[in-house]
Amino acid sequence: MQADIHSPTTQKPSNTAPKVGFVSLGCPKALTDSELILTQLSAEGYQTSKTFEGADLVIVNTCGFIDDAVKESLDTIGEALAANGRVIVTGCLGGKTDAGVKGTEGNIIRQMHPSVLAVTGPHATQEVMDAVHTHLPKPHDPFVDLVPNAFGVAGIKLTPKHYAYLKISEGCNHSCTFCIIPSMRGKLVSRPIGDVLAEAHALFKGGVKELLVISQDTSAYGVDVKYRMGFWDGKPVKTRMLELVQTLGDIAQAYGAWVRLHYVYPYPSVDDIIPLMATGKVLPYLDVPLQHSHPEVLKRMKRPASGEKNMERIARWREMCPDIVIRSTFIAGFPGETEEEFQHLLDFMQEAKIDRAGCFAYSPVEGASANDIPGMLPIEVREERRARFMQVAEAISAAKLQSRIGATMQVLVDSAPGQGKKGGIGRSYADAPEIDGVVKLLPPEKISKTLKVGEFTKARIVGTQGHDLVAVPV
Repeated sequence: MQADIHSPTTQKPSNTAPKVGFVSLGCPKALTDSELILTQLSAEGYQTSKTFEGADLVIVNTCGFIDDAVKESLDTIGEALAANGRVIVTGCLGGKTDAGVKGTEGNIIRQMHPSVLAVTGPHATQEVMDAVHTHLPKPHDPFVDLVPNAFGVAGIKLTPKHYAYLKISEGCNHSCTFCIIPSMRGKLVSRPIGDVLAEAHALFKGGVKELLVISQDTSAYGVDVKYRMGFWDGKPVKTRMLELVQTLGDIAQAYGAWVRLHYVYPYPSVDDIIPLMATGKVLPYLDVPLQHSHPEVLKRMKRPASGEKNMERIARWREMCPDIVIRSTFIAGFPGETEEEFQHLLDFMQEAKIDRAGCFAYSPVEGASANDIPGMLPIEVREERRARFMQVAEAISAAKLQSRIGATMQVLVDSAPGQGKKGGIGRSYADAPEIDGVVKLLPPEKISKTLKVGEFTKARIVGTQGHDLVAVPV
């Protein structure tokens, strides 16, 4: 009688490593969770794949922030169950429960897909591995075999080899009324600075040319541990954003690499980072989640800064570092938002001239306290305001891009078929991967000039195309 290949107790032939299908959804913070799980799977000898078919089981790392993300996650779990039948679920949606339903049975995933093998919340590597061990036994001793295709202590990365995300903390201490992330990921927990710097060094040593620093609140790094002293390379380093960025910049310079900062709240302490950008130690680029400009809307959102201070701070940053590029996200049509308050946001955009801006029409998120704020606007009004905002934002961005024509910029090459003889795709310091524009590289003028993915090239900007620059490698 043939053994059931799906039985948890089935032993595979010794020469065949168990295979785990893996899907990662959501933001870069979820991606770094996936990288930790994949690193552990590989260390323990499991094979991994991006397909459901042929895998012994499937892990789906979910997102649960907004309704569209919840739907995508639930649909992906359904697809994995249909194609494979054996699914472990982790991530933010795993920590989300239906309102009014207590206990594990209240989890939305269990409600929709009761046949999943296990459900965990976010940043739960050990819990995921425990579930894998239960349903697919370990093939060998992790202390015997080495991790292939990894960056040493930095583990496996899902990004291209030349850039990587570096997560410095988990959770958030804010209670923004539109957000449920703290309820899913908890309060701020900063990683030890020695561990963060060791991972960064391993990534640079392994060939990473751009490090993207991420968290829920990068500016608050170390607040939870009272900025305690840690150690890196035998020297004391304070667990604080300034010292972290200074040291990352030093390490990056030794490898000719970039450091880019994301999710930076506009606290006064950020002013100390700007001189590091002006001198080139880190990229003059800040991803600042402003969300709105009007003080009353920010108060209803329970945001940690007022609109007036934000405008003053941005002006000061530009004075200290004229080349700085600021990207941000905003919400249009927040509950109670008046036409006057929305116009304040448009005026703020015109004055602040945010280089890169995204905007969401307010969408109720299950469990968010903003749903109880009086004055929910009709969806048509919310969408119309989002469209008006983007019209202003795109005009500002287009003018900024036009001003770069004629300049020569350093470009990190992301794609270069045939050594770039017919051109390629890259990014300047103003372009974070996947969220900003790109630099479309034309064929080089010199026949001898070649392009290589993961390396820098100088390029002369000759035009614009939508959100993108067009340039000739020089």
